[in-house]
Amino acid sequence: MGEQAMGAAIEATLFLFMIALAICIARLRSLFAGAMLFGIFSLLAAGMQMMMDAVDVAFTEAAVGAGISTVLFLGALGLTVSEESSARNHRLSALAIVTATGLLLAYGTLDMPAYGDPEAPIHQHVAPHYLVDSEQEIGVPNVVTSVLASYRGYDTFGETTVVLTAAVGAILLLGGSAASASRESEASDAAASDGSDDGGEA
Repeated sequence: MGEQAMGAAIEATLFLFMIALAICIARLRSLFAGAMLFGIFSLLAAGMQMMMDAVDVAFTEAAVGAGISTVLFLGALGLTVSEESSARNHRLSALAIVTATGLLLAYGTLDMPAYGDPEAPIHQHVAPHYLVDSEQEIGVPNVVTSVLASYRGYDTFGETTVVLTAAVGAILLLGGSAASASRESEASDAAASDGSDDGGEA
């Protein structure tokens, strides 16, 4: 009972921190600070998923959300301004749409089984099948590995593709920014050299 209370307290704390970060990000004008807070938000989300025993999802969130996405944001910031422009209109309508969508999603969760309910449908059919039959069907003794690599192999392949695409995008962004800076440096050096040559001839 004490462990359950401790777990619930940790989840509630992480959730409150995530709400506070989301509000801060929405109100920030500094894009660099927003990118950093997005990375922190992803780490908190990974912690929340770890608390919910979704270890594979937590690893993906930490790698993609806190790692590669932050690199992508910083690479994009190198190609644009560091401050967000002021919003001109539609702020109230956007707030109304987001609020209505959030309330609708919260209403949709009312029919879901309680978190950790042993009588939930997933624990009555799918989970027992994986635990009992996975080694015979897949030939892998580790249930988690058989689920990730076979039962939901297409999903794992999609996650791997997302990570690879994000990595390639980060490399292209950072490489393009470095090449542009190198060209600008070479152009300025050439201009300075031409200017000194003209001065010497005069």
